Amino acid sequence: MVVYNFSAGPAVLPKEVLKKAQAEFLDYAGTGMSVMELSHRSKPFEDIIQSAEQLLRELMGIPDNYKVLFLQGGASTQFSMIPLNLALGKKAYYHVAGSWGKKAYTEAVLLSKTLPFEPILLASSEDSNFDHIPSFDASSIDPQAAYVHITTNNTIEGTAIYDLPDTKGVPIVADMSSNILAAQYRVADFGMIYAGAQKNIGPAGVTIVIIREDLINTTPALSSMLDYKIQADNESLYNTPPTFGIYMAKLVFEHVKSLGGVVKMAELNRHKSGLLYDYIDRSAFYQNPVKNPADRSVANIPFTTPSPELDKLFCQEAESQGFVNIKGHRSVGGMRASLYNAFPLEGVEALLNFMKEFEDKHGH
Repeated sequence: MVVYNFSAGPAVLPKEVLKKAQAEFLDYAGTGMSVMELSHRSKPFEDIIQSAEQLLRELMGIPDNYKVLFLQGGASTQFSMIPLNLALGKKAYYHVAGSWGKKAYTEAVLLSKTLPFEPILLASSEDSNFDHIPSFDASSIDPQAAYVHITTNNTIEGTAIYDLPDTKGVPIVADMSSNILAAQYRVADFGMIYAGAQKNIGPAGVTIVIIREDLINTTPALSSMLDYKIQADNESLYNTPPTFGIYMAKLVFEHVKSLGGVVKMAELNRHKSGLLYDYIDRSAFYQNPVKNPADRSVANIPFTTPSPELDKLFCQEAESQGFVNIKGHRSVGGMRASLYNAFPLEGVEALLNFMKEFEDKHGH
């Protein structure tokens, strides 16, 4: 039985990448050692991390005045690092269009109880279960604020921001965890981008931070490990980084480049998600909760049947046929198809056939 992994993360990786890693697993580049055994101070690993950075710069068009960091702690650790390094003595705005944006704002509020900065909720769609991207009045933003925080793709709710909001020149800090390398953005339009690797880049354990140099803190942060300047000055080697995860990221970057880069990935993702959205829109049996089609994510597509009972049955029957991890997040229920870069087109086509069979069987 063919298995199609719809997990929202850790997510499917390209088979070509897994095969290459397998072939090099016991002996990387003639060293006689696995990558997992290499010292992070060694020349072979130095080549890996420098190559990974250069490939990412090329894929995303990262300007020279931005630092690229390979950190640990997942994107959630950035919820603390960002205000600690960027916001002290200032205001920081939070645009909350999903559960992860809410977590970032909640963490900022918690930190503000002991640290001198003011987190401000700029807009939120929580009152309607995050079924749309909320708008806001740009004139309400203090031009002296540290940043406006956004989430470019809401993994749980299935919404995304493709056209960046007007922030009156205040730097945009973006959690891009679930659509980095999957949709096109101009890095120069952001003050900072961060992303957990486990959706489009590699295994869990690596966090990518792309930060404009003038935003890097000049005074020490609360903790050395949480200090962007220390991490940048040490080129992500202040302590032992997730070496194997960075190596896997490099292989994924090489793979994406070989396929045509982010432009090609975005095109493929629009096609894959479009097939599924078109079927849902034509069906009277399935529903997508996102109100505005322009807000729809190409990475995460939530959908439901007419009842929770049928949703449960759908997930059970789907798993028995090899469609795994398609159950929706526990906070919203239903189903969710995560169609990241490595998810194959034939998996979408197979899912559509199953959905039609299920609808024919239970649609009456």
